[in-house]
Amino acid sequence: MDRPWQTMAKRDYYEVLEVPRTASKDDLKKAYRRLARQYHPDVNKNDGADERFKEINEAYEVLSNEESRAAYDRFGHDGLRNGGSGFGDFGGFSSNMADIFEEFFGGGMGRRSRTGPRRGADLRHDLTLEFEEAVFGLDKEIEIRRPELCPTCYGRGTEPGTNPERCQHCGGSGEVRRVRQSILGPFVNVSSCSVCNGTGEVITTPCHSCSGRKQVYQTRMLKVKVPAGVDEDVQIRLSGEGAPGEAGGPPGNLFVVIHVRKHPFFTRRGNDILLDLEINVAQAALGDEVLVPTVDGEEKLIIPPGTQSGTVFRLNGRGVPYLRRSGRGDQLVVVQVAVPTSLTTDQKALFKELGATLGKEIIPQRDKGIFSQLKQALGL
Repeated sequence: MDRPWQTMAKRDYYEVLEVPRTASKDDLKKAYRRLARQYHPDVNKNDGADERFKEINEAYEVLSNEESRAAYDRFGHDGLRNGGSGFGDFGGFSSNMADIFEEFFGGGMGRRSRTGPRRGADLRHDLTLEFEEAVFGLDKEIEIRRPELCPTCYGRGTEPGTNPERCQHCGGSGEVRRVRQSILGPFVNVSSCSVCNGTGEVITTPCHSCSGRKQVYQTRMLKVKVPAGVDEDVQIRLSGEGAPGEAGGPPGNLFVVIHVRKHPFFTRRGNDILLDLEINVAQAALGDEVLVPTVDGEEKLIIPPGTQSGTVFRLNGRGVPYLRRSGRGDQLVVVQVAVPTSLTTDQKALFKELGATLGKEIIPQRDKGIFSQLKQALGL
């Protein structure tokens, strides 16, 4: 069975909206809200609902406009087509309708507010530390250059005593609307105004200090608390020390990125510190007591007799502090037996005498080299 709104002839717009011809604007809006909600294609999946929805939109588009309603009341549908108003074929989508749509459907058909408060950008500062500074931590003062709100115009961008003007391109709304037709009717594409960048205002008399940019660059000294145990590329966040926000938004954060200079003889592996220590042949054979450097100062180390090259000694608690828990790593001392390359006559004689007692037999060994010993010491 044919539905009334599926006939070829246009129905009376007042009949479509189910209101009398004396209906006020408020009456029209209430009727439109009720019917549009009832027949919107996203809500009503019955056959013909989309056509009914188009018909309701068309009727309200005409009757909500005083000029087109007057023409319709005098000449009917022919008056709209002949009058050149553009309403006869329902080619537009009014702001009144868009406002109503946003009220109960949300979505992008309604007006969008001007650009609201926006958080400022995050900034980065690279900080290079000495090896010991990274191990024990410290309070460091850094110098940064960052954007801040202009102290002359307080971030307004205009010369003091003047105000921005309403953007003529978007009428102060901060957005530009374009209507396109689809099988379900017209849809509105809303984009930020390219002239005022969505603010709805244009600065005609820019501030002499910031040239209308609303921000100026300032050099600031900040204190950074570097925790013990930081390593290369660790980031320390200073909340609220980034770029200022826009339109009253909060500032961004400053991220301090840590870099650590290489030490002349210490090497870091996780929370352990590695040290290569050279001893001579006599010390390795007979044993000795030596002083080895640590990040805490020199410490005694007993070299037992017969120590081989690649032997690893562990100094407990002499490594790098853990960042997120108490305690420290260890220092691993890797002994290297230095073979002399230049001997005096007496030294050569002594070595020949020693060599004669040791013999010349060569005995192959299992894998007990420096790397296997180091892996064993590290628990790998």
